[in-house]
Amino acid sequence: MTQEKSTSNRLLKGTLILTAAGMVVKVIGSLNWIILSRVLGGEGIGLYQMAFPLYLLALSLSTAGIPVAISILTAEKIAKNDVLGRRQLFRASFCFLTATGLILSLAMYWGAAWLIDAGFIRDGRAYYSLLALSPAVFLVTLIAGLRGYLQGWQYMTPTAVSQIVEQLFRVMAMLFFASLLLPQGLAFAAGGASLGAAAGAAAGLAVLLYYYARLRRQEKSIGEAATPTAQPTESLGRLFKRLFKLALPVSLASLMLPVVANLDLLIVPVRLEAAGYSITQATELFGYLTGMGVPLVNLATMMTAALATSIVPSVSAVASLGQKHEVQERITTAMRMTNLVIFPASGALYVLAVPVATVVYGAPQAGDVIQVLAFGVYLLGVHQVTTGVLQGLGRPTLPVINMGLAAIVKIVLNYVLTAIPSLGICGAAWATNADFGVAALLNYYWISRHTGFRTDWAELGKTILATLLMSAAIYEAFVFLLPYNIPIAWLLLPLILLATVLYAAILLACGGLTLADAERVPFLGRRLASLLLRLRLKK
Repeated sequence: MTQEKSTSNRLLKGTLILTAAGMVVKVIGSLNWIILSRVLGGEGIGLYQMAFPLYLLALSLSTAGIPVAISILTAEKIAKNDVLGRRQLFRASFCFLTATGLILSLAMYWGAAWLIDAGFIRDGRAYYSLLALSPAVFLVTLIAGLRGYLQGWQYMTPTAVSQIVEQLFRVMAMLFFASLLLPQGLAFAAGGASLGAAAGAAAGLAVLLYYYARLRRQEKSIGEAATPTAQPTESLGRLFKRLFKLALPVSLASLMLPVVANLDLLIVPVRLEAAGYSITQATELFGYLTGMGVPLVNLATMMTAALATSIVPSVSAVASLGQKHEVQERITTAMRMTNLVIFPASGALYVLAVPVATVVYGAPQAGDVIQVLAFGVYLLGVHQVTTGVLQGLGRPTLPVINMGLAAIVKIVLNYVLTAIPSLGICGAAWATNADFGVAALLNYYWISRHTGFRTDWAELGKTILATLLMSAAIYEAFVFLLPYNIPIAWLLLPLILLATVLYAAILLACGGLTLADAERVPFLGRRLASLLLRLRLKK
């Protein structure tokens, strides 16, 4: 029981740390984009954006899913106390990433002029942005390798701190160099803004190197190297084979996201026109789906994205030792955390879809699409976490196959549903939900088959009940307050706070939350448990 509690605490703490860091990074990034847009204007931002996709492509090629593979193998070797194997893994993978990052960084630098001359980039003024981004490819590749290794230790603080520091230095450098070089022209200013990526990466890398050095000192202080197991270390060839076997499916999975997005671009507007909308209307509706609805779904699932990162090494560590019961316990903990967080997020977004669209985007017309996609919040959250579980089990190919099958379903439904006049863009939203849902369901099937994991339907029922009652209550509160002509922006935050309090209270009343749950909350666990004891809550 103590070990289970410790595992839950570590998993929850790592998830909350990554979630908090993700929120801070997004806030900083949003403020930066607003300010930078004012400095560079639309034309300057366009020059910056022309170079950025090539930068992202270079990063995808230089890392190719290897950080996740490093995390999995590191957790496995730590669990087996294979000290020599772990160090060999770190050295080999870091050398490989150094080489690939350096090659692609130099290729981007020396190939910038050719990309423009060949017509891949239409505006030659983006040349300076390409040059400025090239060093960041090398630095971010090293960052990815270090994060993967430290996450293999289930050590999430370095990732969180480095993300925040990287974003802060990136933003400061972008604004400083863009403003400094603006008198030289937009091309130089956009290049100056692009320098922020390298500056931020250098700062983030320094943070990770500090944490890595501290980890090495801790290893030496406990004399870990003196007592490794007698298990023979893998040969370098076998190590690289396993590394790429794990990394390739992860890389393919990351490539599928832009592929599916491009298929949406090809299918949805055309089928909206078939439903009777003009080209202008179809473009506007497509913007509601991809530019407003989907980003909100991604924002609402920020915690499950963090949980998916945390669960990979957690499951890998016990799976490598053949501890089936412990694997089930960790999956149960992860799925319970997912349900407790994502169900209310989905319910609240469904009820408050129009107010959210009005306040965030100034487009209440997007409310219908957001309301449909609210169901996708839960489905995407489950898909993210179950993908992390399968990767931790050493089966990264399964999520890729499942994503491919789900993408086929989405393409068919996009084609059929979007052309129905009564559905229109909501048909495309339902197709997106089906994409998440099919992938999540297939992931769940394979997890159950390989581990014997089963859902606790009684616990799930309490979560669903609390979500339904909470959603109904805030809907009634919104309808009650609407005739008073209070600005919606003033209503949204109080309604979200009311939803949070009601959801927690209902869960406590029906036994969906216990004293043990309160004790597991990082940083505030003791105070919450003390408060619940005062309320005479039984464990």
